Amino acid sequence: MQDRYVAARRRLVEEIEEEVRETRRWLGKDALDARVIDALLAVPRHEFVPADLRSMAYLNRPLPIGHRQTISQPYIIAVMTDLLAVPANGRVLEVGTGCGYQAAVLAQLCDSVYSIEIVEPLGYEAKARLERLNYDNIHVQIGDGFAGWPEAAPFDAIIVTAAADEVPPPLVEQLKPGGRMIIPVQRGFGGQELVLIDKDNQGTMSHKNILPVRFVPLTGDHE
Repeated sequence: MQDRYVAARRRLVEEIEEEVRETRRWLGKDALDARVIDALLAVPRHEFVPADLRSMAYLNRPLPIGHRQTISQPYIIAVMTDLLAVPANGRVLEVGTGCGYQAAVLAQLCDSVYSIEIVEPLGYEAKARLERLNYDNIHVQIGDGFAGWPEAAPFDAIIVTAAADEVPPPLVEQLKPGGRMIIPVQRGFGGQELVLIDKDNQGTMSHKNILPVRFVPLTGDHE
């Protein structure tokens, strides 16, 4: 069946590209990797939002997905994906499956995505949705993402889609030397900062603050 949302996805990607140019002083670049653009054009975002919000699926804004959770703004998803610099043969860990959209974007770029969701209904819904859409390189687990997925580690890249009070030490441990992590971190007075973490080949970590963001909090037993 013809995908009637192709033009809408194209317009959304054009908006994202414009916002990237407008925020280049924070991002340190003024264009997304072509692989990321292709992934955004390929994934049907309308399949990942509630049916009554499908008309809004290609607006550049977050949307509620139930259980007090949201699907992130497409611009933020694009930026986080781009900054990860996922290798084509890589293994990626996602903390916070949500509706599964971010995992689907990542799945266009790498060999395998391991995604953890702490909200059981969301996790089961995302797993069923991704299976229905034939994303056979995404593995979904219900659990506390703060602990990561040690059985599948190490990972070439890790993305956290909820704001943490600190960078979870288990995730640092599970990141490969030479890998990258992107995570929103709580700052003082209720603010959040998107932080890019690089782990060099000797295991030394470096942190770079990218831009202010707003995510739901990372929940679990670590609180």
